[in-house]
Amino acid sequence: MKYHVFLSFRGEDTRLNFTTHLLQALKDEGLDVFFDEEKLESGVQLSRALSRAIAVSNISIIVLSADYASSKSCLVELSDIMDRYSVGQHIVRPIFYHVNPSDVVKIDGSFKKSFDEHKRMRSVDEVKQWETAFAEVGKLQGWHIDGSRSDGPETQYIKDIVAYVMQKLMKHQVFLSLGEDTRLNFSNHLVNALEKVGINVFPDNETLKKGEKLQPTYSRTISASNLSILVVSKAYASSKSCLGELSDIMDRKHNPTDKHIVLPIFYHVDPSDVRNSGGHFKTSFEEHESEQPDDRVQQWKTAFAEVGKLKGWHIEGGKFDRPETEYIKDVVEYVIKKLTNIGFESASEELVGIEYQKRTILKLIKQKDCRVIGLWGMGGQGKSTLAEAVYKKFSSEFESHWFLQNVREEIKKQGKESLRNEFLSKLLNSNVDIDTPSIGSTLTQERLNKKKVLVVLDDVDDSDQIDYMGVKHFGYGSKTIITSRDRQVLESGGADTIHEVKGLTEIDSLQLFSTFAFKQLNPAVGFQDLPRRFVKYTQGNPLALKVLGSDLNKRSINYWESKVEKLKDCPPEKKISEVLKSSYDGLDLVEQNIFLDIACFFKGEPTERTKLILSGCYKGAECGINKLVDKCLINVSSSTNFSLDYFDYSTMWPCKLLRDAIDMHDTLEEMGKDIVCQESKTPGKCSRLWNPKHVEEVLKYNKGTDRIQGIKVDLSRMGNLLFQPSGFESMINLKCIFFYFPRSWLRKEHEDYKKLHAYQDSIISLPDELRYLVWHYYPFKSLSSSFNPKNLIALELPYGNMEQLWNQVHQDLVHLREINLFSCKNLKKIPNLLGALNLEKLDCENCESLVKLPSLTRLTSLESLRLKGCRSLKKFPEIPNNFYELDLSETGIKEVPDFIEHLDRLHRLTLTNSMVKDVSSNISKLKSLFSLHLSGCPIVKFPTVDVPSPSLSFESLRYMHMDRYKTVKVSESAPYLLDFIDHDCILFQKVFFADQNLYQFGSSDDDYMFLMLFFNCFNLNQESTNNIEANAMLKIGSLAKKWAARYGREKRRGNFQRLICCFPGNKISANIFKCQSMNSSLSLKIAPNGGSGSRFLVFAICLVIDLTDCRRLLDCSCEYQLTAAGGGNGGGGYEELGSVISLFKLPEPEKCMGDHVFILSSIDMVKEDQNYEEASFEFYIRNWGLEDEYVDMKVERCGAHVFYVDADATDATDDTDATEKKHAGN
Repeated sequence: MKYHVFLSFRGEDTRLNFTTHLLQALKDEGLDVFFDEEKLESGVQLSRALSRAIAVSNISIIVLSADYASSKSCLVELSDIMDRYSVGQHIVRPIFYHVNPSDVVKIDGSFKKSFDEHKRMRSVDEVKQWETAFAEVGKLQGWHIDGSRSDGPETQYIKDIVAYVMQKLMKHQVFLSLGEDTRLNFSNHLVNALEKVGINVFPDNETLKKGEKLQPTYSRTISASNLSILVVSKAYASSKSCLGELSDIMDRKHNPTDKHIVLPIFYHVDPSDVRNSGGHFKTSFEEHESEQPDDRVQQWKTAFAEVGKLKGWHIEGGKFDRPETEYIKDVVEYVIKKLTNIGFESASEELVGIEYQKRTILKLIKQKDCRVIGLWGMGGQGKSTLAEAVYKKFSSEFESHWFLQNVREEIKKQGKESLRNEFLSKLLNSNVDIDTPSIGSTLTQERLNKKKVLVVLDDVDDSDQIDYMGVKHFGYGSKTIITSRDRQVLESGGADTIHEVKGLTEIDSLQLFSTFAFKQLNPAVGFQDLPRRFVKYTQGNPLALKVLGSDLNKRSINYWESKVEKLKDCPPEKKISEVLKSSYDGLDLVEQNIFLDIACFFKGEPTERTKLILSGCYKGAECGINKLVDKCLINVSSSTNFSLDYFDYSTMWPCKLLRDAIDMHDTLEEMGKDIVCQESKTPGKCSRLWNPKHVEEVLKYNKGTDRIQGIKVDLSRMGNLLFQPSGFESMINLKCIFFYFPRSWLRKEHEDYKKLHAYQDSIISLPDELRYLVWHYYPFKSLSSSFNPKNLIALELPYGNMEQLWNQVHQDLVHLREINLFSCKNLKKIPNLLGALNLEKLDCENCESLVKLPSLTRLTSLESLRLKGCRSLKKFPEIPNNFYELDLSETGIKEVPDFIEHLDRLHRLTLTNSMVKDVSSNISKLKSLFSLHLSGCPIVKFPTVDVPSPSLSFESLRYMHMDRYKTVKVSESAPYLLDFIDHDCILFQKVFFADQNLYQFGSSDDDYMFLMLFFNCFNLNQESTNNIEANAMLKIGSLAKKWAARYGREKRRGNFQRLICCFPGNKISANIFKCQSMNSSLSLKIAPNGGSGSRFLVFAICLVIDLTDCRRLLDCSCEYQLTAAGGGNGGGGYEELGSVISLFKLPEPEKCMGDHVFILSSIDMVKEDQNYEEASFEFYIRNWGLEDEYVDMKVERCGAHVFYVDADATDATDDTDATEKKHAGN
């Protein structure tokens, strides 16, 4: 049971008088109050029941009477209450009943005697905890009933207390003021949307539909609401009741202690007409003036004009405006945010999106062991504003407080000594003059030790500054907030915790931008798309949003369009640049060069690759990169989008594997490029080139110089260019060349991609300083004989025209780590690579003419060799034993030899569509093999075919793809398989599953997609089909607990946590899926929760789909509605949810035929039970083609099943016998 109020009191003092009357008054209002009738005797600790009652109460009222502190149970109760209050989970109000509040704070008077007695009987720590809680509650606002003749009657106090509680537990969170012309349309939809997300609105939808007039008590309703929404329409001002509501609402807003939120929606009216009482409103007010007293009409007009000045939403209507549904969605999201953060008002009305981070810092402030809090983030990110908001919230609770702004700049202006003396003088409220590096004065130290202070040190760039300001000497309970762009400064300076101040979300960014650009919360009509482009550029940086928005305010749309086009080619706005460049100026020379390289070349590229290349260019590059991260000049984030897709050219569909990438704010990128441009007005004399026009000018007219260190250009943005073989000769310091096409251009090879050409058949000369050479469609037959690759780290020449790399043997290739020759179709041989001792990756995929590889056995660092599509290659390569990945698909290799057993670390072996006929039985000895692909091979000799009970012995295998086999014992072959795919095994009849490990998954398996796909295996017998179904349900049952344990946590990107099982058929097992339907929708009854604890629901679904017309990619969208039992936690309501599962992607030319059964589940289909009694499902199947178009496919049949997972249980349970933990297939 939950309680509205927990009443804490000393029974012997007040139970028979004041507390009883208060209890009755609260109950008369229908409130549930926890009131311990049989108050625990002195010395008995707080029971679990009392602790639970406090935890499930909204408000605690503490009646502090003269004898309260003598009760140990009361003090334990109080301590528990204040613990919850300290983390923002509880409302607490004290009643000082015939006692002085100062005696509570100081623990004086009768309370001192009580605590002295406790100190003789209890532990020091326990009593100290009680004293702290007791003193803290004395500082809270409450009611002081002194009982004197001059005091008011107790009945009035009780009335005030009940009114306060009712306001805090108000029925209506939002008051909606509207005119008659929107009652049945826009306002009706808005109320419906608010109620749908659980927000209580007055008037509600029933009242709106009936058209009932609001009662005269509406003023009380307004005062009991947190937020008012004014739908100002054409008919609004014609209504006297609307204007009366509006006047009351604005009176509340003017009350400085009220914090009432007012949000106007200007519905088909001009806000300027509201401000000036013009247009339709002029006529309305003229009519009121003839009927109403002048002072009342003037009051209405004043309030009406003030509403017109507030920021809100302007819905103009018409064909150029957004749909009303989008506006309603924005309003609802904004209201939720505002209601969530009641009590956490922003330091500035203009700053949107600060509330959540502010709440985080407020919780840290209240933690006793958190004395120094660091706020870390890039320039302009809002660190100082966040610190100021927290400072204003808490400063009054400290004896002394000071916000020291711009520490870095102030030290430059006046010196550390002067700044510290001024700072300490403010804290101690007296003149302080210290001329030593440390605070050597014992008197000053002692005075600081006795002070409980709140201090903000803003923009600190040196950890010594923190100690210099005397932070360590501040007294018990003091709090210090330090803002810095450098995380290392905060760590070295002794911060107990560091909070990263992140950029605003897209919605908050758009609202903040609109506040400055339009002076309202949404973009104006006609500007819907442009603001989003600016928001994308700023990437949530509040400073950038404010500067750009301010510049664009009241500008024409032509100016906007011109401005947005200039963003990529122009330096950041001056104000932003001034803030950001100061961080760059504080770097050393190497760090500045690394910053410029990232800005010009490496933004968005893989972190490890960037570190590898830059380490070859600068000593200490990795430390430099870390320094840039600490200074918020760059950051590391997970990404799937790289301009250069290293070693993934074979994957023409976008690669979805996440990798850490170097990222940089766009404004910082543009600042870095501007710094390079300032080096010279002549492109050939700049250190870095990236502009296609500049690159073309330098190469075409041979204007390169020794100042150029790197060139990067997107070749798709250039025309054909003919340049001389000596084009690079003068660039002797050139370290990096990036000549690339974006991935979208590489899906199909084309002659037009050969953009760079030299005269005749010349081979271009390259500088020996090159560390990194990327050249898509390299046009020459080999690399220059004069080029010495001694410094080369990575060589990437995909789609190149070369027949060989180089003629001579290069012994000094020690730095070379990666070679990518993808689809170099004229390449016939790879040169001797004995000198490349550190080579890790060699990609020769689709090199159709490649007939021979050199011996690679001595290259012990080599981990990945890709030879897919090398159809002329007949011999299995000689590779080192520590090999990791081997791709021999679509090659002419016919035999996997016995020596494969020596590849102890082989993780992935791909033989798909190769000419392999003979696979050595030694393959069963591989201990690390994770993935084995055998589909399309004309194999006649394989271990699982030649033995009576075919079985592979390795246990590491997770993925196995195969076809053309008659029988395989799947889980004995690989007991921990996550992914088993079998295509077109027409003769495949039997599938067996071992039982011992089916439902045991390690923590490393949490993010995997579990697949069991038997496409077109039409000869599977019924026993095998039953085994497949039972195994799928066993796995889902096992996964259900793991998924339930992760419920409510942030889902990982990509969200691969799902199970997909498929096999031919058109029937759904009635034993497993008792709830079935012959179409695409069904309803499933949910069993009541008979246990005492909470539980989770995990749904599994089964679909029958005809795959005959399936083109390539299949998605299943599942929309389901959960209906709660009346009166339960769900309140008799319902919740709508959804999940999308990508079923499979068919590589051409494979094709599925006929009906197939799918069994599906995913982590998205886990839901905490809220007394739900029914789940209704609707399924949609979308068949996607190559050009992102789709057609809907028919769901022939569907079924659903629910697993019940107790929150404290070790296993999932379900409502059928078919999926109990029994052995499948025995």
